[in-house]
Amino acid sequence: MRAMVLAAGLGTRLRPITYEMPKPMVPVLNRPVMEHIVRLLARHGFTETIANLHWFPELIQDHFGDGSAFGVELTYSPEEQLLGTSGGVRKAAGFLGESFLVISGDALTDIDLTAMREFHESHDGIATLATKRVADTSQFGVAITGADGRIQGFQEKPDPAEALSDLANCGIYMFRSEIFDFFPAPGASKAAGPGDPEAFADWAMDVFPRLLEGDVPFYSHEIDDYWNDIGNLEELRSGNLDALSGAFEVEREGELVDGFRSGSPQGDEGKLSGPVLLGPGCEIGDDVRIDGPSVIGDGARIGDGARLREVIALPGAEVPAGAVLIGAIAGRRG
Repeated sequence: MRAMVLAAGLGTRLRPITYEMPKPMVPVLNRPVMEHIVRLLARHGFTETIANLHWFPELIQDHFGDGSAFGVELTYSPEEQLLGTSGGVRKAAGFLGESFLVISGDALTDIDLTAMREFHESHDGIATLATKRVADTSQFGVAITGADGRIQGFQEKPDPAEALSDLANCGIYMFRSEIFDFFPAPGASKAAGPGDPEAFADWAMDVFPRLLEGDVPFYSHEIDDYWNDIGNLEELRSGNLDALSGAFEVEREGELVDGFRSGSPQGDEGKLSGPVLLGPGCEIGDDVRIDGPSVIGDGARIGDGARLREVIALPGAEVPAGAVLIGAIAGRRG
């Protein structure tokens, strides 16, 4: 089964970070979030992979290359104009074959893709959607299912008091190639926006409603695994801290201080109270105190006397001398 990583979006809810990089390149534990996804694909045998690109495509291509360093064969599908959540998949149909996986390149998860594939192959439906129970449905699109897991409808970000389901759609799908028979005709997308109106298509607005209207079976695969769609700055911060605290397993980049240590790596008299991840080439000034969980990015500079607690310092960030940051994300000025 081949896979497609969706990596073309603008990531508007992560601005100002995404003014300078695509959302899939935003770091979690000092590695791009998309790298965690690609390594997950490799672990579960999805080694033939394609990614669609639009926003800062060169940053993604420069980092991943042909994918061999990450255990996959990676090719690219550039989109001069955005084609939507499913329009980009249709463009790559010739690569994807008879049965395929679609996964967001800007979400953080350790989903068991092998178990999802086994479920997908066990039923006769045209699609399988990964879902996860959430406490606050107002932040997610939710799937309404029958006792057998067959999807009967959707609600978009319903108030919890009005929600008919608490199963959030994780944006991780497995499809049979017949799914392309249910795409809108060129120019007929209900969701066509700033992209190419002839090729634009959206799963929620265009494709899934046609499956429901045609009584075509497709199913929910409920997961217990970690999943965070990194939809905003707070979720980016919580995703980093969850990973650092061991809520799920991902690879990290840098030195982990797990406990208490007197003396900063380069400075004097400072104190680190872990877990604190120190990225390669970061510079910690004199008399700096960092309380974890915190992540200091590659090449970040923390000025003398700064005090940080539960902070994510992005690669290249500069924290001024004497600054006090609590529960913050520190970036760099372009």
